[in-house]
Amino acid sequence: MYPSKDEYSTDGSGVQDMGPRISGLVVQIMEVMPVVLARIRRKLLEMAILICVVLLVFWVALFLYGSFYYSFMPTANFITPVNFAYRADCSSPHHAMCSFPVSNVSLLKNGKHEVMTYSQPYQITLELEMPESPANQQLGMFLVKMSLYSKTGQIIDVSTRSAMLHYRSSLLKALDTLMFSPMLLSGVSEQKQSVMVELYSEFRVDSYKPTAGAVIEIHSQHIQIYRADLYIFAHFTGIRYLLYHFPLTSTLIGVMSNFAFLSLIIGLSYLQFSLGDRRSSGEEELQEADFEFDMDQYEMKEREELNDHSEPQHEGISKVITKSMLDSPITMRNKDTADYNSDEMEESIPDMGVDESEHVEYEPICMFEEGEMILRQRNLSAMMLQTSQALSDTGDKNLNGVGACLSS
Repeated sequence: MYPSKDEYSTDGSGVQDMGPRISGLVVQIMEVMPVVLARIRRKLLEMAILICVVLLVFWVALFLYGSFYYSFMPTANFITPVNFAYRADCSSPHHAMCSFPVSNVSLLKNGKHEVMTYSQPYQITLELEMPESPANQQLGMFLVKMSLYSKTGQIIDVSTRSAMLHYRSSLLKALDTLMFSPMLLSGVSEQKQSVMVELYSEFRVDSYKPTAGAVIEIHSQHIQIYRADLYIFAHFTGIRYLLYHFPLTSTLIGVMSNFAFLSLIIGLSYLQFSLGDRRSSGEEELQEADFEFDMDQYEMKEREELNDHSEPQHEGISKVITKSMLDSPITMRNKDTADYNSDEMEESIPDMGVDESEHVEYEPICMFEEGEMILRQRNLSAMMLQTSQALSDTGDKNLNGVGACLSS
């Protein structure tokens, strides 16, 4: 079935009703969109500023922790090679070395900074890499002497320790050679031993005599050495132990602590700044209110003084007006009507608010018109306004006084 004309008309009216609604909705959306966009822009700007501040505080916290770690943590370990020297100008051909092997080791970084920190205990060890030769096996025990000296060359401390190769039987040597023969033949492994000589277990640097170097001497002319290294290890305790052995945890705790402290300082500073602005604005508002109150009081005093000065002039003006009204030719057509009108005037004056003794009473009003203050007189009975200029046309001297008041 096809829709009827009524249905078409109802559908058309519904579409026509939806048009204004859609247009009104579009207008509302267009009005609201600038406000919403401004708020979104403001929020994005605030978020960007907040992210920048957080990143800045984080980097400052990281820098502070790095500076603290660098200044508080001493050198954990120091390794330097030891090169021995000896005299070879012997008169006897049976001795290859005419003196003990001696080495002078510097304990300064780049020749300037000291390796060891004051009051920090250090372990000093000499490692000797020696071949398992018959000469070293027949050598037995030998002495290693270490002498520490200051920058002026003064001897600070001397340490002497004994050392020797580890004993290995001929059978053990044969089995070891048989097992590692492929590696020995390829050159990957060698028949050697590393002898660790601990010269100091807990050495502390004297602050008055800082250590600049050491002289190491081996008391044997038949010793054979592949290489030698000097190891200096720091024994950390307390906070330094935690910082060295747990670096990631210590870094996380230190950076977060600095971040929290800096954030607290920034938050308190922001609160103080905002409260200071509110306090200053409140003080300004209070000062403005006090100034307005003082101005109101001053205006009220001026009005009271003006009323006090204008009361005698108002009395004279009321007398003149009463006299002019009684002597008017319009109201006095004849003698009888004049008496009647005078009686009516006398009866009507009290209704107009005129005192019995003065007949008429006016209330002064100061108004600002055309750039100057004008004193107007309001009749309490008829509520009519008469300017001082109109009153001055009567030619009375008292009205001229009112004009002078207006000029002031």
